[in-house]
Amino acid sequence: MTDAGLPVVIVGGGPAGLMAAEQLSAAGLPVHLFDAMPTVGRKFLLAGIGGLNLTHAEPLDRFQQRYGQKAAACARWLQALSPQGVRDWAAGLGIDTFVGSSQRVFPTDMKAAPLLRAWLHRLRHPAAGVPVTFHTRHRWDGTLDAWPDGSYRLAFTTPTGPRVVQAALVLLALGGGSWPKLGSDGAWLPWLAGHGVPMQPLQPANCGFDGGVAPQRGWSEPLASRYAGQPLKGVTLTFADAQEEPFSQKGECVLTATGIEGSLVYAASARLRDAITARGPVTVTLNLKPDWTRERLVSALSAPAGGKTLTQWLKGRVGLPPVAVALVQEWLHAEPKKTGTPVTRPGPEQLAEGIQALPLTLHTPRPMAEAISTAGGVALEGLTDDLMLKALPGVFCAGEMLDWEAPTGGYLLTACLASGRVAGQGMVDYANRCRMDL
Repeated sequence: MTDAGLPVVIVGGGPAGLMAAEQLSAAGLPVHLFDAMPTVGRKFLLAGIGGLNLTHAEPLDRFQQRYGQKAAACARWLQALSPQGVRDWAAGLGIDTFVGSSQRVFPTDMKAAPLLRAWLHRLRHPAAGVPVTFHTRHRWDGTLDAWPDGSYRLAFTTPTGPRVVQAALVLLALGGGSWPKLGSDGAWLPWLAGHGVPMQPLQPANCGFDGGVAPQRGWSEPLASRYAGQPLKGVTLTFADAQEEPFSQKGECVLTATGIEGSLVYAASARLRDAITARGPVTVTLNLKPDWTRERLVSALSAPAGGKTLTQWLKGRVGLPPVAVALVQEWLHAEPKKTGTPVTRPGPEQLAEGIQALPLTLHTPRPMAEAISTAGGVALEGLTDDLMLKALPGVFCAGEMLDWEAPTGGYLLTACLASGRVAGQGMVDYANRCRMDL
């Protein structure tokens, strides 16, 4: 099946692709959106299972800093759609939002599905502009051939056989390499590289790490089997990154069967990943009682145990939860193996050290397929400011397939939406500049 003369083709039905489609539709350009999955927005819905974190309410200058080395580029995208703009856009879909205690912004019902339903309805039945046409179960096979008239030929595999389309303008919004079962498998990277598009290797971002209490490589079997999945709340993570710059932040992390993950780890994951790449395993410290001074902690630990077990005593004296006590015990049992000394009841100074400077050695990030997002992809220097590929005029890119990253907290979704708006407007402007009759 061949379709010639399609005005605009978007490949990828995630937030970036949908936002670009909205921009193009509003400008009166007919859009055909293709997605490999049976329905669009699959990862968007997955992200909303625990409560859809749309954006963040912190000041814009601080918000922009969350994008690290790509902050300047992402700041330009946010001029097109700011965090407040995301809230206003959601309100236009009939979705009210609120700011949580952590300054994260959520829909009032916390769900992704109502927002996606309202969004798709508006794309299919816009009050102004032209409807967007959706083609699901269409997997792009990498074909992107330029025709003499400046259009592009794309080929898709479908349940009913191959399908070829010819498009005047193309947007690729294919996601990164995380969660391949939802369609973001990174297969496009060598295809675009073959067209001379500069690329950076995909890497896991917002990911967990394998590790254990130093000097051990992993957890003991009792700790892993009993406490995997247990949270450590209100702890501080500290380490030096690849440039020997200090990182120290308070938050929550979770023990896994092989190491640690969670929002606190995700906030540090880019710097941890790069430090491991630069110098091998990285030792971090966890402060399990960051709100206590060392003097207060030592004083509390100097009281007689009164026949209580260490777990009972630490819970009663300093309020450590069982998972934190288990980590301290893991460290205490690891130390004698290194020093050769017998295990004895630790003194208050030693216990205080284990509680407020617990060393964990992190060896590797978890696999990319488990990560929340990825870094790497289309290098930003290969794109114009409106996100058109310099190597392929008329082909634009947006979303997570670009080489940027951000921690969780609404930053990822906001930048994906903003980049989609920038690319969509860029396509409208390009069509006008080239006087395309679409």
